[in-house]
Amino acid sequence: MNSDSGSTGRAAGKRVLITGAARGLGRSHAVRLAEEGADLVLVDICAPLGGLDYPLATEEDLAETARLVRERGRTALTYVTDVRDDDALKSVADEAVSQLGGLDAAVANAGVLTTGTWDTTTAEQWRLVTDVNLIGVWNTCAAAIPHLVERGGSLVNISSSAGIKGTPLHLPYTAAKHGIVGMSLALANELAAQNIRVNTVHPTGVATGMAPASLHQHIEARPDLVPIFLNALPAPLIEASDVSNAVLFLVSDESRYVTGLEFKVDAGVTIR
Repeated sequence: MNSDSGSTGRAAGKRVLITGAARGLGRSHAVRLAEEGADLVLVDICAPLGGLDYPLATEEDLAETARLVRERGRTALTYVTDVRDDDALKSVADEAVSQLGGLDAAVANAGVLTTGTWDTTTAEQWRLVTDVNLIGVWNTCAAAIPHLVERGGSLVNISSSAGIKGTPLHLPYTAAKHGIVGMSLALANELAAQNIRVNTVHPTGVATGMAPASLHQHIEARPDLVPIFLNALPAPLIEASDVSNAVLFLVSDESRYVTGLEFKVDAGVTIR
């Protein structure tokens, strides 16, 4: 793996691709990794998607993430790219590697959320959520892996507490987040011989922009389901930085023998 003597920190000299980097968790991961010496490749669609009842990030948001990274003395390359487009993601990875001289990790963070009871969930919602949240994660891995096989590296795939328990009222999301786990475990086995580690991160609810108002309406209509969403620890939501600390560990060499881990940062919601 790359080590840049000009940087210090737990991710010193690491070159890391992050999807969904314009705001929320993605921005938090970028800033935390930059603080610890990483150079970043920042990817986001920066456009609205039909079928979502909350706004997505903008190009201005992506530029702000890049500014925050550069403010910490690290390189930030930005790309307005849809993770559903595998060819475009591969081109991003290739171009970024040509500029940075290599790649050490990828954080597949981009995701979307729709809500609804089983009988109101549409085929369009299934396709949108699985295309972004599952196939988009695969596309990110597939774009990064060719650049990791020679020296090894780390793939960090952001799942959810809904990738561990049967979280209701957003079935496509729960299914896709479970799918990330199976895919990541299979990849961890396939790529272990190349010293590529593959792990998943499972946050509980986080204070970010991915907050459909309709979810609360559905939960209020089904009070019997409320306990499924309650954290064990006394915090209704966690901070994005809590998740980014887990990402930092998995990118860093501190986790050099950690692979196939389902890393819960969930305030205990999955033990309830």
